[in-house]
Amino acid sequence: MIARYAKSEDRKGWLHVLTTLIPFGLLWWAAVRLSDISPWLTVIPMVPLIFILVRIFGLMHECGHGSLFRTCRLNRGVGFVLGVISGMPQYVWSQHHNFHHAHNGNWEKYRGPYSTLSVDEYAALTQAQQRAYRIRCSVLAAPLAGFVYLIFNPRFTWLKGTIKLLSHVARGKLAQPSISLKAHAATFQTRYWKSAREYRHMLWNNLVLLSTWATMCLVCGAGTFFSIYFLSVSIAGGLGIILFIVQHNFKHAYATDTANWDHDTGAIEGTSFLVLPRWLNWCTANIGYHHIHHLSAGIPNYRLAECHREYEHLFTRVTRVKLHEVLGALKCILWDREAQRIISVGEYQQSAGIVPDTMPV
Repeated sequence: MIARYAKSEDRKGWLHVLTTLIPFGLLWWAAVRLSDISPWLTVIPMVPLIFILVRIFGLMHECGHGSLFRTCRLNRGVGFVLGVISGMPQYVWSQHHNFHHAHNGNWEKYRGPYSTLSVDEYAALTQAQQRAYRIRCSVLAAPLAGFVYLIFNPRFTWLKGTIKLLSHVARGKLAQPSISLKAHAATFQTRYWKSAREYRHMLWNNLVLLSTWATMCLVCGAGTFFSIYFLSVSIAGGLGIILFIVQHNFKHAYATDTANWDHDTGAIEGTSFLVLPRWLNWCTANIGYHHIHHLSAGIPNYRLAECHREYEHLFTRVTRVKLHEVLGALKCILWDREAQRIISVGEYQQSAGIVPDTMPV
C-alpha cells in the first residue's frame, strides 16, 4: 500500500498550493474592502477565509512530513511560507508533530494538545477543577485555544527564549571573555527549541511574520488588519484543534501505555476516519483519512482518498466519525488506564456512581 501511494508529485503539490493561496489573497482583499463599507459585511469573506486557513495549516503539516512535494527543499521552502501565514514556525512544529506520529496511541508519552487526563488524575481534582477542565476541552473554548496556539505561544516562547539566550550569553561572556559568543550560545538549553536550527526557524518565522503584520497595518490600518487576522486565525486554529481531537479522542479509542503499545494498532484503533463532505475534505486537505495518514505519513493528501477506497477492506476496525458525531466525540476527554481506552466524563461518572453536576460535559 505504501509503495503504491507514498509518491509525491511536484505538479500536484504546486496545484494544491496555488489553488489555496490565490483564494486566500482574494478573500483577504475582499474582507479589507468590505470593512470600509461595514464591519458586518466583512463576515461574508471571513467565513471561507477561515476554512482556507485550515487548509493552509493542513498543507504546512504535509510539508513537515515531506509528502507534499518530491524534494526536501521544496517542502521546506513552501512549508516556511505556509507556516508564516499560519503563524506557526513550521520546522519546529514538525519536529514536535513527528513525536506524536512516533507514539500515536501511547498515551503515556503523548496526550494531545489538551494533555488529556487519566481517570485517576481527573478524580483527584476538585469539582471546580474538573469543571474548568471540561470547559477547556469544550468546543466553546476552541477559538481561545486557537489564539493561544497559533498567535500567542509562537511569539511568546520565541521572545522569552531569546531574552534568556541573550542573558545567558552576556553572563557567560562577562565570566569568560576569552570564549566566543557562539560557544557561549551553544551551551544554552531551553525547552522551546532543541537545536540551533530550530531556533533559526523560529527567529525567521517571527521576523517575517511581524514584518508582515507591520506592512498590513500600514496598508489597511491596524484596527482593520488585527480584527480580521485575530478572528480568522483564532477560529481556524480552534477548528484545527477540534479536528485533531476527534481523530484521536473518540469513544473507546485505543489508548495504552508504553509496555503494551503497538504502532499499527494505534493507527487502526487509535485513529478515526472522519467522514466529511467533499468540500470539507478539500478544506482539511483530506486529513479525515487519518488512519492511512498514521500508517504512512509519506502518502500525500491527494492520494489518501484513493488509497482508502482500494484498501477499505483492511480498515474494518477503524472507527468512523461522521460530522454530526463530532460534538459527541469531543466529550471523550479521559484516559482509562485499566481498560486502555478513551472514555467520556459521563462514562466515568456512571461507572463511579457519581451524580453529574449541572455544568455540561
